[in-house]
Amino acid sequence: NGASPMMGDKDYNQTVKDALDALIEQTEKQIADPQNSKQISLGEICRCMRRSYYDRFERMENPQKSFAQLFSGLIRKLPYGSKEGEFSIDEIKLNGQADMIVDDVVIIFRSSDVAPETPAAGDVLYLNGCLWIFNKTEGVIVYLTGDGKHVPFSIIREKRVFEEAIRRVRVYSNLISDKKIPILEPSSECSECQYYEKCYMKKNEGKQFSLTEMFGVKKK
Repeated sequence: NGASPMMGDKDYNQTVKDALDALIEQTEKQIADPQNSKQISLGEICRCMRRSYYDRFERMENPQKSFAQLFSGLIRKLPYGSKEGEFSIDEIKLNGQADMIVDDVVIIFRSSDVAPETPAAGDVLYLNGCLWIFNKTEGVIVYLTGDGKHVPFSIIREKRVFEEAIRRVRVYSNLISDKKIPILEPSSECSECQYYEKCYMKKNEGKQFSLTEMFGVKKK
């Protein structure tokens, strides 16, 4: 017999789920008006924009709660506190949120299975965007690994990187306005995405086929 989730007469699974969801809400603030193409969050354009688009208009909860989401929710409750800011790009308002700002240094935290040798491109794009939003020159990405290590990477504000963020903001804003789904941006995160089946074939349900038949080779 498997272990029961029951303790006494009460099932605590839902209680735990609600607690985790409450923490994650600290990091995943919903767009007040999904139809508003002039209000963009930095997080939306620093990851797959198709995923961000679906989160706006066809939102599905991701059953997998990541450590990064939970940790960010907790860190923003500490005395240093998280900071929210805004940057105007013509008529578009770009909103960003830093996990901490300490001694004029913007800090964001991310989780990683192993200690990375270099920071992820999306994380660099995000942190650099925060530096412009908060008008700071230095930032740090801190990766936390499952074995308790922390690996920091420092960056200096870079205009060309922010110009790429601005380009993505404009593209994403136009797609929202025109109700057009963004192009695929394949990455290692696709397999864990709740919208996987909107972009690819259903998981583990692909039709089996023979390579010999595929390439027109007749069996002897």
